[in-house]
Amino acid sequence: MAENQRAETASAEQPRGLSIVATATDGIRVLTVAGEIDHHTGDQLHRALDTSGTARPRIVVNMRQVTFMDSTGINILITAHQAVTEADGWLRLAAPTDSVQRVLQLVGVDQLIKCHPTLREALAV
Repeated sequence: MAENQRAETASAEQPRGLSIVATATDGIRVLTVAGEIDHHTGDQLHRALDTSGTARPRIVVNMRQVTFMDSTGINILITAHQAVTEADGWLRLAAPTDSVQRVLQLVGVDQLIKCHPTLREALAV
């Protein structure tokens, strides 16, 4: 039994990371994000959203597998939205989990950045 407790403790202590896979669909950059967006992983998302030198960037962030997002993620999304808008492009969020959707709604990001229930809808609009 002590061995099972050690295994549970070890897995609980493992750092949670963030995975970002970038693809393109019809000229739209799709970032599929999985894991937690917080102060430990935010730089990774910030780099993935960088559009420096891109004319009229179009980006969809697929958030279907994001399990947690704090103010770091909110700030990164707002900053990216501003940069993309200034470059005459757009940023959309797709399929946020219920917990992430609540955060987006609480701070009003869903009013600033278009949120769609599915990736397909975010790409089609």
